[in-house]
Amino acid sequence: MSAALVTVVAGALFGFGLALSGMIRPEVVLSFLQWRDFGLMLVMAGGLVVTLLAYQLMPRWRRTPLLTSAYEAHTARMHRDTFVGSALFGVGWGLSGVCPGPAIAGLGAGNLDMLWVLAGLATGAWLQGVFAAPPTAGALQEG
Repeated sequence: MSAALVTVVAGALFGFGLALSGMIRPEVVLSFLQWRDFGLMLVMAGGLVVTLLAYQLMPRWRRTPLLTSAYEAHTARMHRDTFVGSALFGVGWGLSGVCPGPAIAGLGAGNLDMLWVLAGLATGAWLQGVFAAPPTAGALQEG
């Protein structure tokens, strides 16, 4: 299978899971954030299990990944922009009741109010591109 097809299938499975669990309904997420419904914890736990398998166990079970020739190290660094972006994401999540995945899945399920959320996401991404520091010459050569 090609990587593009696997990406589409994984995205569709993710969207279906979000819809099945009710996470595309902002009132479900907001009720979790208000400490009234903890169903979102089960969804997060499922994501944690998948992440654990992907990053910790799969490299031990298989010499090479299914779709590429080698595993790559994830070398993210924490800095001020990480915390600012996290805080803005949390505020947007709390105000709208959805994050990007459920917003797209909700739009696919016919909830046209998600267009407002996606417009906010696009605006935030655009502003980040406008205000982000330009990459250094060394970073361009490494990437």
